Amino acid sequence: MSIHDPYAPQSGDPTFDVESYELDLSYRVRTNRLEGRAVVNAVAAVATSSIALDLIGLRASRVRVDGDRRTAYAQGPRKLRVVLPRRMEPGERFSIEVTYAGAPAPRRTRWGTIGFEELEDGALVASQPIGAPTWFPCNDRPDDRALYSITVATDAGYTAVATGALIGSARRGQFEARTFRSAVPTATYLTALHIGRYVSTTLADSEGSDGFPITVVHPPALRNEVATAFAPVTRMLQLFESAFGPYPQDACTLVVTPDELEIPLEAQGMAVFGANHLDPASERLVAHELAHQWFGNSVGVARWQDIWLNEGFACYAEWMWSEASGRQTVHEKAARHHARLAGLDQDLVLAAPGPALMFDDRVYKRGALTLYALRRHMGDGAFAALLREWATAGSGDSVTTADFRALAVRLAGADIDVLLTAWLDRAELPPMPR
Repeated sequence: MSIHDPYAPQSGDPTFDVESYELDLSYRVRTNRLEGRAVVNAVAAVATSSIALDLIGLRASRVRVDGDRRTAYAQGPRKLRVVLPRRMEPGERFSIEVTYAGAPAPRRTRWGTIGFEELEDGALVASQPIGAPTWFPCNDRPDDRALYSITVATDAGYTAVATGALIGSARRGQFEARTFRSAVPTATYLTALHIGRYVSTTLADSEGSDGFPITVVHPPALRNEVATAFAPVTRMLQLFESAFGPYPQDACTLVVTPDELEIPLEAQGMAVFGANHLDPASERLVAHELAHQWFGNSVGVARWQDIWLNEGFACYAEWMWSEASGRQTVHEKAARHHARLAGLDQDLVLAAPGPALMFDDRVYKRGALTLYALRRHMGDGAFAALLREWATAGSGDSVTTADFRALAVRLAGADIDVLLTAWLDRAELPPMPR
């Protein structure tokens, strides 16, 4: 069932769901000019005569529903409202074509400026949680997953990288156009675009479960640093596949920008790092972003209040890699972070942190500690089975904390709910798991 997320009440439209997006874009780096044609293939969730697409900072010049030239529409600062040619009943399919253009820019939100961002010489998209409308018209809900075909044409000398597997490239006058296709259901906030003076490097001896290589897209000058920083990636993926199941995406692309970035960020089948994330201390961040391909990108949240299901699991995977690579054990990591959390304010409820705190570091670390508490209660074998079933049975789905509780109770028994209540539903930090 479609929902309107209370953490982002101005985003998304629950009256329809998107089955696929077809994006054909051109972008001029020097002038920051984006021109696009988006086809949104949708299905009505309820009876409706109009729908709203999220679109911010870009102007629509033509809208057609099922090819109708007479389609009426109106655009405000956040929404493109489209009148359907007739009342659509639940389950009826329709297609919206939007032609649009403008100078894309990040949007200001309570979480900072997010979305399409110019670099010193290129651009990137960092959409989490509500930045996708800064570069294409969409139904910007985390539970509305769709398939994508994305073609990006940009200036000669620049390389465009987007969500999905690269299926072809062609010249368009002075532009180089590259087409990417994703057959993995993807939330709008996980759909990414990067443009820069990049080269591609295939990591040695690297293949995902489906036989595709791990590709690093980076500035040529950083070739040596990239090779060193990402040397452990194949072993990380092997560890996570053994614990969580086969790699669930149709691509594995790591992007390194020439600019420094505040934090790395995951996207579907992709992660982006700044030039400042190639040092040894950032290795844990590489593990974190790779783990998101299972937790957050494959098994994704249906609503933002359950963000711990993304971040807590990815943080726990960091600890797994630390132990597997001969550094601190999971127990040592858990003890250190529990001691730190114990000295902080006890005002965060993990299962409902509120929009202001949903990216607070306590969500990440308390989420990981919740998993460690489950492991200590259930035993290593039963906990490993829980992790694997959550990652594989929920692949491609949008989930909630209630779904995770139900699985934990089924595998561990009803008494596990007492432990989960203490960690998830109460602000006070429980004692360190023994």
